[in-house]
Order: sequence, then C-alpha cells, then structure tokens
Amino acid sequence: MPILVLQDVHKTYQEGETPVPAVRGVSLEVQAGELVALMGPSGCGKSTLLHICGAMDRASAGEVWLEGNRLSGLSDQEMTVLRRRRVGFVFQFFNLLPTLTVLDNIALPRLLDGAPKQETSREARELAGTLGLGDRLGRYPSQLSGGEMQRVALARAIIHKPALVIADEPTGSLDSENGLRILKLFQTLNRESGLTVVLATHSAETAAIAGRILRMRDGRLRFPSTEKETPGTASQTGGAEVTR
Repeated sequence: MPILVLQDVHKTYQEGETPVPAVRGVSLEVQAGELVALMGPSGCGKSTLLHICGAMDRASAGEVWLEGNRLSGLSDQEMTVLRRRRVGFVFQFFNLLPTLTVLDNIALPRLLDGAPKQETSREARELAGTLGLGDRLGRYPSQLSGGEMQRVALARAIIHKPALVIADEPTGSLDSENGLRILKLFQTLNRESGLTVVLATHSAETAAIAGRILRMRDGRLRFPSTEKETPGTASQTGGAEVTR
C-alpha cells in the first residue's frame, strides 16, 4: 500500500468573494521509501499541495489517504495526532523555538507525544551526533549557523520515525555549501533508513537528488500521475515535459 495517495485534489481560497484556486485536480501516489521532488516556480501551488500531503491543511475537494487513513474522515483532533506522530516537517526558515536548546528542539515532537524524557533525551543526543550536531546540544538557535539550524530542523523532523517527511524549500535559506550538505543528508537518510520524503523546490539542482520529479505549474501536475518521472534526459508525453 502506498504511504500517500491523492485523488483529484483541489484547494481553493477565497479573496473576498473571489475564489482563488491553488491546487487543481492533482492525483498521485507516493510509495514507502521514495524521495520525490515537487518542482515548480513560486506561486504554482507546490507549498499548498505539500501542506495537504502532510495533513497541515484540508483539501477543498478530492481525497487524501496517509498510511491508509482518509484525511477527510478525520476530526481536527485526529488530524493533529496523525500529523504529530506520522509526519515530519522541514521548512525553509527552520522554525526552531528560540528559547529552547538544540537538544530540546530536537526532542520536542517526542515530548509533545508523551514519550519519557530520559529516553527522548538519549534518542535526541544520538540523532544529533549522527547529523554532526553532537557539540551543539546546549546552544540556542541564535548561536547556530543556517546550516546547523537546518540540521536541527531535520533531526526534529525525524526523531519520532515518521512515515513521511515533508520538506518545503529546505535549502532556500542556505548558501550552496550548506544546501548541498542538507541534500546529501536527505539522500543518505532515504537510502540507508528508507525515509520517505516529499520536498518542494524551484531549483533543478535540489530536485536532482530525488528518485522522482513531479513538475507543477498553475496548480496542476504537468504530466499524468501514472508517469514516473526520474532525473535524466527530457522527453515529451502528451505535450507535458517528462524527464526520465
């Protein structure tokens, strides 16, 4: 069974009395262990689609299943619990809590879910060491570089062993060196731990790490959802660009 299934998903916002469509009829499946890049220009709807995939927002129409859970059938509270336990998030601007240390920022998802503090602290320390943060545990976000903050955010996103990690422009606030380091961490975690990732980017260089690329424009995927686009040479399918 796929980790994530979207079936004819739409999302429309209201600006006064004017409906503004952000996502228009997207259908796709993401299998366990995939690293998928959602690529497109700013304003194409990719962040909105990510939020729907990660149970942060509800679709206006269509259906979304996450690990077999039909999201439209869940209450807000059930959505919150599912999101907290089964989804990890990495954002462009890190979203770390400034009053918490690195250790506490990493441990936060497990603590919010009621995990024992001592066990969680041990897990956070081990994960921080794996990501090269072992000597930063007592520091605060303001004392870190951008690359270090994003590694903390990545550790926070995976400490609870989520089924799916959502990454929205994860290298957008980093210089090229730190951006490449973050991308390599995503690749390593995907290949060695089977981490399932859907990331959004406007950068072809970032998208190139993925096993599959979905191109988006004007709220729509630009090729049939049954096509498996992978990095490589470009071809044409039904007028839409597909790379293999």
